[in-house]
Amino acid sequence: MSIYPGVLSAPRVPGRSRPAAPRRPWRVVAALATTLALAVAGPTPAHAANPYERGPDPTVASIEATTGPFATAQLTVARSAVTGFGGATVWYPTSTAEGTFGAVAIAPGFTNAQSAVAWLGPRLASQGFVVATIDTLSVYDQPASRGTQLLAALDYLVGTSAVRSRIDRNRLAVMGYSMGGGGTLAAANTRPSLQAAIPLTGWHTTKNWSGVRVPTLVVGAENDTTAPVASHSEPFYTSLPASLDKAYLELNAATHSAPTSPNVTIAKYSISWLKRFVDDDTRYEQFLCPAPRGSAIEEYRDTCPHS
Repeated sequence: MSIYPGVLSAPRVPGRSRPAAPRRPWRVVAALATTLALAVAGPTPAHAANPYERGPDPTVASIEATTGPFATAQLTVARSAVTGFGGATVWYPTSTAEGTFGAVAIAPGFTNAQSAVAWLGPRLASQGFVVATIDTLSVYDQPASRGTQLLAALDYLVGTSAVRSRIDRNRLAVMGYSMGGGGTLAAANTRPSLQAAIPLTGWHTTKNWSGVRVPTLVVGAENDTTAPVASHSEPFYTSLPASLDKAYLELNAATHSAPTSPNVTIAKYSISWLKRFVDDDTRYEQFLCPAPRGSAIEEYRDTCPHS
C-alpha cells in the first residue's frame, strides 16, 4: 500500500466541548473513602484509591515485553454474526479476579484485513485489556467509515459479545493503522466519552481535529511516504486542542507500514497511554512524562503533566 487514489475530502466534523466536570466521578468517592479509611485503619496502599488499576507495578521491561502479566484467550467473531463492521478477533484476559477491563477496538488500513494489526491484540490483552482487531465492511472503506465501524465494534463488545461481562463499558478506546488511524480520529471526534485514541501512521483528508476531546497519542513515522508526517500526523497533533491530554510520537527512520509488525516502541507507549487514560493508572505516567527519548524516537511532543 503506497497511495490512496480517488479519495474525496470528507466534511469536517463539528467540534464538541469537553465537559467541565471530572471525567471520572469515582475520584470524589475514592477520596472520601480514603479519608475515612485513614481515620479508622491508618495509611492505605498507594494504589488502593484507584479501582481500575490492573496488574503489578510496571517497569520498562514489563511494557517492552512481548507478553504482559495476564494470560489471554481469543475468540473469532464471524462477519455474519455482527452488523456495522466486518467481524473481528477478540483477545481477552482469562482471569477476572481483578475485576472488569477496559476495551480497545483496532482498525486496519486501506486494502488491509485485520491481520495487518493482529499483533497488537494479544500484546495489549496480556497487559489487561479486552482487544478487538476488526475487519472492515470493505477493504476500500474510507476513514470516516472506519471510524463508524470502530464504534460499532465497541458497541458489540459491551452489548452482545461473549466477553461483555469482562468489560467496563465506561472505559473504551480506539486505535487504527493508516486509514484506520484516520478512522480513529473520526471515532474520537464523534464519541467524546471514549477514554483514549491512538492513530498509528494515520491518513485522513481532514487535518483539523480541534473538536476532539479524547486523550490522543498520535504516532507518525519519519520516512512515511504514504501519509507523510508533515501533512498528516503533525497537523493532526497540532490541531488537537492545547488543553487536551495529547502526545506526538514520531518513529525514527520508520516507514508507513511500521505498525503492521511487532514494534516495541509502538507497543510500550500505546500500553502506557491506554493504562494512563483508560485505567487512570498514574503508575504509567513515568513512561510518558517527562517526554521519552531514545534512538527509536525521532521526535516526541506532549502536554505534560497530564490531567
